[in-house]
Amino acid sequence: MATAKKRILGRRLRRLEDPPLINGKGRFADDINFPHQLHMRILRSPYAHAELISVDKTEALKVPGVVDVWEYKDIADLGPIDFRADKSAEELKAFRQYCLAKDRVRYVGDPIAAVFAEDPYIAEDAVEFITINADPLPVISSADQEPGEFKPGLSSEAGLLTHSFGETERPFEDAYLVVEVDLRTGRHSGVPMETRGAIGVHNKASDVLELYGAAKIPHRNRDTLVRMLNRAPAKIHLHEGHTGGGFGIRGELYPEDVLVLLAAERLGRPVKWIEDRQEHMMAANQGRNQHHMAQMAFDKDGKILGMKDEFWHDQGAYVRTHGANVPNRTMCMLTGAYRVPSFRAKCHFRLTNKTPAATYRAPGRFESTFVRERMMDIAADRFGIDRIEIRRRNLIGADEMPFKISFDEPGLEALIFDSGDYLTLLDKALDHFQWEALETSLAKRRLNGELVGCGLGIFVEESGKGPVDGARISVDNNGDIEVLTGGASVGQGFETTMGQITAEALGADYNKITVIHGQTDRIPYGIGAHAARATVMTGSAVNITAQKVKEKALDVASEMLQMPADTLEIENSVVFVAENPSGPTVSLAEIAKRLAPGSRDLGGREPNLSAEGFHNTSESAFPYGVHFAVVKIDPDTGHVKVERFMVGYDVGCVVNQMLLEGQLVGGCVQGIGGALFEEFSYSEEGEPLAVTLADYLLPTMDCAPKVECMVTEDAPSPTNLLGLKGGGEGGINGVAAAIAGAIDNAIGKVGAVTQLPVTPQRMKQILYEIGLGE
Repeated sequence: MATAKKRILGRRLRRLEDPPLINGKGRFADDINFPHQLHMRILRSPYAHAELISVDKTEALKVPGVVDVWEYKDIADLGPIDFRADKSAEELKAFRQYCLAKDRVRYVGDPIAAVFAEDPYIAEDAVEFITINADPLPVISSADQEPGEFKPGLSSEAGLLTHSFGETERPFEDAYLVVEVDLRTGRHSGVPMETRGAIGVHNKASDVLELYGAAKIPHRNRDTLVRMLNRAPAKIHLHEGHTGGGFGIRGELYPEDVLVLLAAERLGRPVKWIEDRQEHMMAANQGRNQHHMAQMAFDKDGKILGMKDEFWHDQGAYVRTHGANVPNRTMCMLTGAYRVPSFRAKCHFRLTNKTPAATYRAPGRFESTFVRERMMDIAADRFGIDRIEIRRRNLIGADEMPFKISFDEPGLEALIFDSGDYLTLLDKALDHFQWEALETSLAKRRLNGELVGCGLGIFVEESGKGPVDGARISVDNNGDIEVLTGGASVGQGFETTMGQITAEALGADYNKITVIHGQTDRIPYGIGAHAARATVMTGSAVNITAQKVKEKALDVASEMLQMPADTLEIENSVVFVAENPSGPTVSLAEIAKRLAPGSRDLGGREPNLSAEGFHNTSESAFPYGVHFAVVKIDPDTGHVKVERFMVGYDVGCVVNQMLLEGQLVGGCVQGIGGALFEEFSYSEEGEPLAVTLADYLLPTMDCAPKVECMVTEDAPSPTNLLGLKGGGEGGINGVAAAIAGAIDNAIGKVGAVTQLPVTPQRMKQILYEIGLGE
């Protein structure tokens, strides 16, 4: 792990990716067009659950400009969408989704037929001419209901998942205090500004299928498509463009992605599909919907003895590419930053007749932090001690790192918290945000009749989970540097991050660096950008590769300057003698020319100033943080206003302070949405009630507070050379926990918040129940 002084890392350098976006030259999915392309529209199910009897395409095929209409039987040779990677996936295969409904539709929005036409409006109109005949079936509208049938003979409870360690019953029998909670997290999602889009092209000369509009995990999706379409990896290319928001939901493999590729091949023309907003609200992955009944046992000193949780995870209609990843992450991260001697979690993994669920920013961690921190707040109140103090007594110490959590279930990976000083971060955050003065100020305001309060949430994040990523770096004869990665950019500043790491490790001029990503034809491997992997995994691979290029450059420069390589340094792409910076120099461009193929000076060296490198790891890097929230409640309307939000976060090593703060602020605002506004609600008949942005309420500038960030680098990760930890999910993890605690504090009733989001209607009900409202 490097401890040398940073020259480029940490600085607020301008973003490399901004010029085309500022100049109107961005290339989003809808900007991509091909000659003679067709347009695809989808007929979606109006039923939440029904037996599909027949699909009549006759009239749709008569519409001028319609080239073809597909139903399931037209693509019966295509299997369901495969899982990406999940240890429980084998048991869940029966619950996968076909690209077009086979015999049942299982949610409103389930794709039934695809229309391909010369014009998107023709395709849209033709969809209306398709007639379906279906027999409605009983609807499962909640994971709390008794399981029904996914199909004859197969229960809608797809699995009973468990994570446990230690003796779980005795601690509760011996406990001085047991806290019990019944908590619910509402269904919401990322809702990016740009809806999804996909363009399929078949290059007949090379027999290569190309998918444009890919994001997040192009290489992993290519591998899934290879299995589904029975093609060689070299015969499927995925291309990433600019992306209007990712948040975990964009970039997963959806039915439409597969359909445009298959249609491009079978119809012999490029095929384009752009999702409209209503489609997005019904078809894109949703998440968070869980019901927890949890317990925490304490001894007389307020120390945790054990934790138990039984919860119901609403998976929606199908199990998509992540398998059971979300409930598994919920369970394994449930104990958080605390020392918990015994633990048992049981998840009822149930399918319902709603839009399928999958990962959304900090999957499982947003939910588990809410549950855990609710119990810590209640325990502090029952003991009559401060909320901060009970957390101090239970936080894992820096001297206990690395801290290992081994689960009893065979095959479950142990969690190893690689590094961390949770108490120090808490103390720094309390001081930085002046917590004591804040509590005093809010208490005075409450005496004057205001419903104001503060709350907190402490959490640990997982990032950089392997197994491997690589990079290629080359310097051309002009000194321009190309960094080729299998990473992905979803708006998080990926190019800037990789550029700064390259500039730091190589000593290169940051402004001469170009970062390539998301192109499976340029590089055969790549981890993508998901689960806070990009900076840690791809960044570490780039760092290793840049050091290889530097070593090669110094070897040649040593010969050119007649000085030992270990006496030389590189800054701004110029090599000089470290003890004589004003003396003789040689540029990376000159070295690249010397190493060019055919150069007279090449000698016995490998040509080109370039290298390839890999970062391999079986471990994760665990950043951690604390969130503070201040809220004010309007007793007349039930509106909860977040007046201040504060984030303390340790990432081990900051690459770009501006980008990291942007991630924290953006995550925080999304967390506020999930805590107070956003909810995909459904009727008992499975009808979605939020299919427009008038129904699904997103946080806007007028309700988003200024987010104050305090970033530390106290615990660099030992899992990589730079000490990197992820920053993509640190802004959202503890938001709901902190806001719930702040609401409790404002109304003087600890444990009052039991359901997310805390909408005005729910807040009014809480106030009524405790005698503060009508």
